[in-house]
Amino acid sequence: MGSHEAAAVETGHFPDNDRPEVVNEESRRLTKEKIFILAATASINFSSMICYSILGPFFPREAEKKGASSTVVGLIFGCFSICNFFSSLIMGKYLVQIGAKFMLVSGMFASGCVTILFGLLDRAPDGPVFIGLCFLVRGMDAVGFSAAMTASFSILAKAFPNNIATVLGSLEIFTGLGLVLGPPIGGFLYQTFGYEVPFIALGCVVLIMVPLNIYILPGYDSTPSKDSFWKLMTIPKILLLCFTMFSLSASLGFLDPTMSLFVLEKFQLPVGYVGLVFLGLALSYSLSSPLLGFLSDKKPPLRKYLLIVGGLITALCYFLLGPAPVLHIESKLWLFVLMLVIIGFSLAMSGIPAFPEILGCAYENGFEEGLSLLGLISGLFNAVWSLGSFVGPTLGGFLNDKLGFEWAAAIQGGLPLLSGVAIGIYYIYEASCRRRFPPQDGLGTEQERANLLSSET
Repeated sequence: MGSHEAAAVETGHFPDNDRPEVVNEESRRLTKEKIFILAATASINFSSMICYSILGPFFPREAEKKGASSTVVGLIFGCFSICNFFSSLIMGKYLVQIGAKFMLVSGMFASGCVTILFGLLDRAPDGPVFIGLCFLVRGMDAVGFSAAMTASFSILAKAFPNNIATVLGSLEIFTGLGLVLGPPIGGFLYQTFGYEVPFIALGCVVLIMVPLNIYILPGYDSTPSKDSFWKLMTIPKILLLCFTMFSLSASLGFLDPTMSLFVLEKFQLPVGYVGLVFLGLALSYSLSSPLLGFLSDKKPPLRKYLLIVGGLITALCYFLLGPAPVLHIESKLWLFVLMLVIIGFSLAMSGIPAFPEILGCAYENGFEEGLSLLGLISGLFNAVWSLGSFVGPTLGGFLNDKLGFEWAAAIQGGLPLLSGVAIGIYYIYEASCRRRFPPQDGLGTEQERANLLSSET
């Protein structure tokens, strides 16, 4: 981070009450309030992901029984990401007006209620009524999810200004757990008790967390700023970082409709082992995220290298995942699993430093520090990720049908390759601009140099 504002993020020194407090021994401690915030956001990450992933094992078959085609089922899944994209932008823009705590707990409440409603859809009439209700309920779930996640990101950045990457990386463990445990728990409850019980059980668990979070979460008061998403998106570096997040999300989403089919056909594995294959990616991502977050906070200059190298490694792994036919390498199960493990690590390399980099870039370009800016960045972050979550499976399914998994994976690897190269070129250009405009007597501050760099870009 180049400016005095960005430096304030590193040191924790902000001049007014709407900004994080000066860092001293007391503020460095993990206070009871911060522990409560961590517990609340961890519960959100886990419960949201487990409710999101529970549909995978059994909903497609149940939907087909109710008259939905495979294409319609795919659209039901995809509408979650599209609704999440738009609602994240809205929630981020109006975070201060709504209130971060209220947005978080109301988002959880909506998500819990909607999850229960989804469990009652088997009672709806077959055909268009059932399909229409699926779209409606899934869209409502996306709105609740975006509200909870946008607010939780903002609260975390407010409470942990000096180690936000470490905190976000650590909480990704709960995200991974939710994604990993959702399908087996949902499948077990479905087989044992039928369609309704998995949704009702998990929805009730989420609702139980609502009064708990109302009690333990602190309130945050702030004033709205004049900054907007459009102003944020005019900054080239932020655009490139958003493209990095989009490429990572699309690469991860690509595996949803394609990986299981490839593993079943190519390696003749039983259906039960497909989840274990995916477990390698989920575990490597979840376990490496805290370490990479810690490195991002302790050594901010490393972030640019993590972003670049992470994108390039992800691209290489997707090229070897098939592997691409031009390599003339025979596909092996051990190679496939190894690539998934490395992909999990490389996704964390690029994904974890992105949020603090966007935040630092916004400070460098004169945005007002405070909860309003954190809401904008959180909303943008979630929206871009959601857009990739829609494009990845859609494009992946199309390429897989037309070209086969080997070529589809290689083409998909082009997105992280392009993002890694683009952000690398930008950082090289940024360094050259700083050499061209060194500190002088009249232009000695980091903020003034950042303004020069901004005018150049």
